[in-house]
Amino acid sequence: MELSGAQILLESLHREGVEVVFGFPGGAVIDIYDQLPHYPLRHVLVRHEQGAIHAADGYARATGRVGVCLVTSGPGATNTVTGIATAYMDSVPVVIITGQVPTPLIGNDAFQEVDIVGITRPCTKHNYLVKDVRDLAGVIKEAFFLAATGRPGPVLIDLPKDVQKAVTTYSYPESISMRSYNPTYTPNPKQVAKVADAVRKAKRPIIYAGGGVITSGASEDLAWLARTFAIPVTATLMALGCFPADDPLWVGMLGMHGPYAANMAVSGADLILAIGCRFDDRVTGRTSEFGKKAKIVHIDIDPTSIQKNVPVSIPVVADCRSFLTALRQALEPGLDDPAMPMDAHAAWCERIAAWKEEKPLAYATDSAKIKPQHVVEVISRLTKGKAIITTEVGQHQMWTAQFYQFVEPRTFISSGGLGTMGFGFPAAIGAQMGFPDRLVIDLAGDGSIQMCIQELATAVAYGLPVKIVILNNGYLGMVRQWQELFYAKNYCSTCLDVAPDFVKLAEAYGAVGYRVSDPAKLEATLTEAFALPKTVIVDVVVDPEENVAPMVPAGKSITEMILV
Repeated sequence: MELSGAQILLESLHREGVEVVFGFPGGAVIDIYDQLPHYPLRHVLVRHEQGAIHAADGYARATGRVGVCLVTSGPGATNTVTGIATAYMDSVPVVIITGQVPTPLIGNDAFQEVDIVGITRPCTKHNYLVKDVRDLAGVIKEAFFLAATGRPGPVLIDLPKDVQKAVTTYSYPESISMRSYNPTYTPNPKQVAKVADAVRKAKRPIIYAGGGVITSGASEDLAWLARTFAIPVTATLMALGCFPADDPLWVGMLGMHGPYAANMAVSGADLILAIGCRFDDRVTGRTSEFGKKAKIVHIDIDPTSIQKNVPVSIPVVADCRSFLTALRQALEPGLDDPAMPMDAHAAWCERIAAWKEEKPLAYATDSAKIKPQHVVEVISRLTKGKAIITTEVGQHQMWTAQFYQFVEPRTFISSGGLGTMGFGFPAAIGAQMGFPDRLVIDLAGDGSIQMCIQELATAVAYGLPVKIVILNNGYLGMVRQWQELFYAKNYCSTCLDVAPDFVKLAEAYGAVGYRVSDPAKLEATLTEAFALPKTVIVDVVVDPEENVAPMVPAGKSITEMILV
């Protein structure tokens, strides 16, 4: 059948199973929007293009499907760059469709022209400028394939206006094969055998799980390994929820703001099973000291991540789930062997339990002010750890990671690698679109929430019952904490002297607003707010100078923690 480029795009999205598109119209995509009502795609009109890409990202993280956003050329396209980089750093599958000026005008500085392909080349997995409508269907198929396979990531399609109008015979590929792109999913059996032998011999093993565990759907396989061999589990920020926090083997998040027990366990282990992680600097601290007593096994589907930051003893290029399945097959036959005592790690687990007991995550509980950690604990208890939690970036993000008890994968959505303020609220909108019947909560700071606050209109317009809980301390808290600890309390440009009345702001957008400053009223207010089928802001006035602890100073080993 004969279709225009705009129709080919929308028909192809439908065939890829896309249900939701987050976008903002403009002149360079008006032909696509003209056809949009004729296709079974739900379009969510955001109030800023950054909101579109963050919402698509949040949708992808929550559902495991590819998120899609659609924006116009020029400033519309450039407004997505921060969100594209966010998705790239955290390996999130998103397809971004940008309008472009007609092909004869490309390079002529036409109105709202920008080289978005060139701009995003460093922060996309791949990108395309489509110059011939006959190529469009194949490009879309490739884009979704690339975004979702191997190490996932954002893929951008730049679509000139004349290509949208051009007509050609439509044929959508049933499958895709790319000679230059063949991710290794299945591990080398010899490497699996080496890992199995290391597991059998280890006296002080620990599992260091990364976001790849969640991406590959390997949480149950990881739990089998941990519970069968009594191996404690720690995780990165991106992997929270991959192993239930109420399990006795859970040690907590490791790294700069990890609990004492997690950092000490990694530093004292004789075997580190690093699964689906990239040894980020916030995790390792001074790399020369990281896990230096241990044999390090690194499993990742991206071969460029292995040996990149930390030398490893046994590298394995593979999908996390495929590796864990193969490792189980290698280990199971020996489970009945009397020579393999199942309590071999009892003393190690007891040592970690003692570290937990000696120096737990803690905060003052006798304050007349609301402590932010207490807010997170109350939310965790009220939701039983099963809400979808998004965060902005800052102190509240770390308190959430420390004190919310995540028990399921894909329930913690946050900007890890890029640390993007303003991410959490539009990401919550995306997650809520993916799961309309689940409780979705954005835990925010009073600074970061204002970066995409206009998306309140989006949430209200689509009847999304997203809950925003603001830990309002009147500061850009994480920067203020660094200034306090390392810059002689020179609080330069971190005090938010002028702030909106968030309750009135919520009401102005048609949402519901609450303010809490009395600790005795916190739980009742949150309970009431979470029960409302509406968009809600809960502005919680917290202790203004509370710090995140533990904290590892820059350049220090993860054993050199500031504990208070």
